[in-house]
Amino acid sequence: MLTPPQLTPKPVERIQKNLLAAPERRLLNWLCSVMPDWVTPDKLTSLGVIGAAVTFVGYAASGYGDVWLWIAIVGYFLQWFGDSLDGSLARYRRIERPRYGYFIDHSCDGIVTLLILAGMGFSPFVRVDLAMFAVTGYLLLSIHSYLAARVMGEFKLSYGIAGPTELRFLLIGMTIAMMFSDPVRRPLFSGFDMIVGGVGALFVVLFLSQTLVAGRRLAKADAAQLP
Repeated sequence: MLTPPQLTPKPVERIQKNLLAAPERRLLNWLCSVMPDWVTPDKLTSLGVIGAAVTFVGYAASGYGDVWLWIAIVGYFLQWFGDSLDGSLARYRRIERPRYGYFIDHSCDGIVTLLILAGMGFSPFVRVDLAMFAVTGYLLLSIHSYLAARVMGEFKLSYGIAGPTELRFLLIGMTIAMMFSDPVRRPLFSGFDMIVGGVGALFVVLFLSQTLVAGRRLAKADAAQLP
């Protein structure tokens, strides 16, 4: 009887050159050093999803008052804390589970993105169709990252000077701006619609351009191996 081959993950180079990468890494290293033993990577991953759910509720209920937008911002900080620290803590304690961690972490990333942008779509500030377009763009770019990690051994965590942390700051700033706007008198396409739709369009453009670049690299590499 044939036994299935062992799925040993290949080493993957993490590419992270965003503007806040260095100071964020120093902060995460310090947090790892002071984290109590009862805090585990799995608990932090769960906290990240809970934070996204809090943000969803904050946006979805924001039509009832600005206090809900503050709750959405609290959710962003919870989500950052859990999502940014789970893998860092596993590496710091040398308890990585590469296949399990990779699978669970990035599965949760998809859920988190859907929760946050669906919450925006249910709010009175952002059109739901544009929010879902941004989800689609994010998932396309995620597909590229996962494929590149598999076939090229490169996992891009940032594009240019922007990464997940910079995007969170943009969304938090947009959320604060929502507190000073009147959703009852919003135009057909508000400034918030343009930001969310623009981010979605940027994701799609990055997916297309990075796919072309990676395709050329792989074609050259494969051609060089032909007899």
